[in-house]
Amino acid sequence: YVAAVYEHESILSPAPEALVDRQSALELMGRNLDIYEQQVVAAARQGAQIIVFPEDGIHGFNFTRSSIYPYLDFVLHSGSVKWNPCREPYLFNDTEVLQRLSCMALKNQIFLVANLGTKQPCEQPDPHCPADGRYQFNTNVAFDDGGVLLATYRKHNLYFEYAFDTPPEPDYAFFETPFAGRFGMFTCFDILFFEPAVNLIKQYNVKQIAYPTAWMNQLPLLAAVEFQQAFATAFNINVLAANIHHPTLGMTGSGIYTPVKSFTYHNMEGYGGKLIVAEIPVIATVCFKEEEETPSRVSETGQEQLPPLFYAEMMYDNFTFVPLWGEKGELQVCANTLCCYLNYQKAVLTDELYALGVFDGLHTVHGTYYVQACALVKCGGLSFSTCGQEVTDATALIDFQLWGNLSTPYIFPLLLTSGITLDFADHRGWKNNHYFMSKNNTSSGLLTAALYGRWYEKD
Repeated sequence: YVAAVYEHESILSPAPEALVDRQSALELMGRNLDIYEQQVVAAARQGAQIIVFPEDGIHGFNFTRSSIYPYLDFVLHSGSVKWNPCREPYLFNDTEVLQRLSCMALKNQIFLVANLGTKQPCEQPDPHCPADGRYQFNTNVAFDDGGVLLATYRKHNLYFEYAFDTPPEPDYAFFETPFAGRFGMFTCFDILFFEPAVNLIKQYNVKQIAYPTAWMNQLPLLAAVEFQQAFATAFNINVLAANIHHPTLGMTGSGIYTPVKSFTYHNMEGYGGKLIVAEIPVIATVCFKEEEETPSRVSETGQEQLPPLFYAEMMYDNFTFVPLWGEKGELQVCANTLCCYLNYQKAVLTDELYALGVFDGLHTVHGTYYVQACALVKCGGLSFSTCGQEVTDATALIDFQLWGNLSTPYIFPLLLTSGITLDFADHRGWKNNHYFMSKNNTSSGLLTAALYGRWYEKD
């Protein structure tokens, strides 16, 4: 099927904390919706059957709970009413944004997924009802090609979003399409957690994900395109990821991903939006074969001097590292119960410093979640203290086999090369209670090769 995602440079309110009336809010959102409309037309012309827009793309961000209120549409989350906002605009008040999105889908005969702020009145006996008598949700909506509202999803894992409420229960949101079967939806930070993202995929057998996001890149392990790709690979699904474009805030990185190929956009230099359209295969059943290669163990021959262990902060976590010295070698580094192993051969010798790092523990900055990671990274400079820094360019070509005795089945294989481009492992899978990935002939200099494990039960 043909999919489209749009990375949108949103027109932002100059003073998001100021209180404005509904009319002013609609005017600002209208300017963003005008751009959406142009992109829907362009995508439909290229044959797209579905288009996904980013998180916060219509209203922007940095609001307070009260200042975002005029920007919120009313939406029924029950799904019990079949409603076409374009054809039936008078059914509910405060639905102007939904009406415009619905009309875009209808006029261009395209499935459309977008993110907006919504409100829902509530009252006491509801024990979760906020003091001001209303819920405010960060919401995804999906429309079919006739403009009918098919599904809504309320973001569960909020990322410092004080304007919004967490829904009382996780939403498992999905909708059916004639061209690719079932699509699921979740938003941004949700991708790092079991609920509802992983549970949705497992429980409802979802093979395509529509994913609006407003993601701040964090190298070396959590650049947007890097993790989006790893997620598609790990679960053997297609992911349509639309990010916001604000390079000054570190926000860029969108793509259309299959488990074996990706069409991505990552641009920290230029401004303006970017439409990606690609034809990808529908994923029916599992077509990925888990490899049965045995990682070779570190040999005990010779008395060559072992490289030193050192510690450095990476992604706000204290990693234990060992440097890659020489053009080839076999390394091992452990922390807690996790041991990581690397066999490597540098195809091109450079004076860059690389290190193999391990972390097994609770990550506590900008969110709390348990990580097990084995990571081969290029360091920022030549001293040990630079390992873990954000690096975007590299020249060393390294053939490697990386493996570890991870305690979780949820492992995201990261493979990032120079210029924030993606590559794919030659082989990956489980063998003898170890997860491994191997790669020869990377397309360009290696930035990061990592097994990023999420141990959800220990969050």
